[in-house]
Amino acid sequence: MKKWLGLFMAAVLCTGFMFPGHSSAALGSQMLSQGSNNSDVVDLQEYLMTKGVFPYHTATGYYGPITKNAVEQFQTQSRIKADGVAGSETINKIKVLHKGDIGKPVIELQRLLKAWNAYSSTVDGIYGDGTVSAVASFQKNHGLSADGIAGPSTYKKLRQKSPSYSTRSFTVNSSAYTADCDGCSGKTKMGIDLKKYSNGKVVAVDPDVIPLGSKVVVEGYGTAIAADIGGGINGKMLDVFIADHGDAINWGRKDVKVTVYEN
Repeated sequence: MKKWLGLFMAAVLCTGFMFPGHSSAALGSQMLSQGSNNSDVVDLQEYLMTKGVFPYHTATGYYGPITKNAVEQFQTQSRIKADGVAGSETINKIKVLHKGDIGKPVIELQRLLKAWNAYSSTVDGIYGDGTVSAVASFQKNHGLSADGIAGPSTYKKLRQKSPSYSTRSFTVNSSAYTADCDGCSGKTKMGIDLKKYSNGKVVAVDPDVIPLGSKVVVEGYGTAIAADIGGGINGKMLDVFIADHGDAINWGRKDVKVTVYEN
């Protein structure tokens, strides 16, 4: 589980959450093969990450040899022709989500379930027991086979409603921290190893003000994930993670505007 969580969080850190304007629904509209370079390849790579066969932490959108090898690996695991081409059979199989899958497609699934008030837990991108139960309950309530697996029939019904998002903007007092600060383990509350993902955009928050797992846009810092907490962070305060000690000191302490995206 730790390996999967690390892969998922790295993808989140590098590419951000799946918010309005991005959908995996287009994947399957065309056959993809080596040399393809478009948004469908991004979606394909995100699913490959979810299945644990894509070695990169970021979807590139380019279907090169590494993507071809990842597709072949998935095809072999799925016992279909391993030709490295993402045709309809491969795409239909890869888009079926089930327990153990982790990544941005699972985030989308959980947000769709929330739109139907069928999922009340944290949107964390982990297809665990809670997501299985929510999917099975949704399926049962809508006359579908209640197997807890999110396949085409389940998605067809889920997509009759769109997830809603709300934003809050306010000012917080900010400071910065590094992975090597006094008393720091280098790992965030959500399990991100900041020593490994030194380029990650992470903020430490008071979870009563900004829920853990939220997307947060911080003035002067960029788009980050609220993945950590701190004993000295109470109320409208925030620490931004900066890998370099000198740059962290230069950040200083200052008031900044933040925008929090919530489901």
